[in-house]
Amino acid sequence: MDNLLEIKQINKTFQPNKEVEVVALRDVNLDIERGGFVVLSGPSGSGKTTLLNIIGGLDDATSGEVILDGQLLTGLSEVALSEIRRDHIGFVFQAYNLIPVLTAKENIEYVMKLQGRSQQECDERSLEVTQKLGIDTLLGKLPNQLSGGQQQRVAVARAVAATPKLILADEPTANLDSKTAASLMDMMQRLNEDEGVTIIFSSHDPLVIGKAKHSIVLKDGKVIANERVC
Repeated sequence: MDNLLEIKQINKTFQPNKEVEVVALRDVNLDIERGGFVVLSGPSGSGKTTLLNIIGGLDDATSGEVILDGQLLTGLSEVALSEIRRDHIGFVFQAYNLIPVLTAKENIEYVMKLQGRSQQECDERSLEVTQKLGIDTLLGKLPNQLSGGQQQRVAVARAVAATPKLILADEPTANLDSKTAASLMDMMQRLNEDEGVTIIFSSHDPLVIGKAKHSIVLKDGKVIANERVC
């Protein structure tokens, strides 16, 4: 089994004040296969977002290790983590997080430009990805000219275009109606298969959860189920 991601004994506690300590994650151990299509599910407060943030280097674990493609991320400097996020990890947020003053094309090219790619590379890659997603006619539009579903497709295109090893998607369908959500997940599944990128997403939606190849369930910060569906 070729694992892209190894999560070893991850614990995370928060201390909002001296009297209270909140345990967000408890002894989480996971192996994620390269090319996986993985869902994190569980009730609100179960630790899904916290775990995604730790995997993506957006938050530090209290203890434990995260290893991405053989490289230990735990303990790296913020500069080193920023470079790993730029080059190897794509993010899709439920709030889309598009830059409002940039067109869809400029948003999609943003990370590629940070990577130092030429304009020709950016043009070719953004067109390739948006044609796969069916949004190549929207490249000149600003985010406020797009529907929620279109904005989320642009956000997915931005994540995929930079050719990451791993995409983390936190409740990517939360602000979408059921039909648009199903369409988005079908599209992400095709990208997973066509591009070979490993995708980990969190969700409450049974229809979305049912599309995953690997299901991980969290409750009170613990992994209570870990099953490869196919």
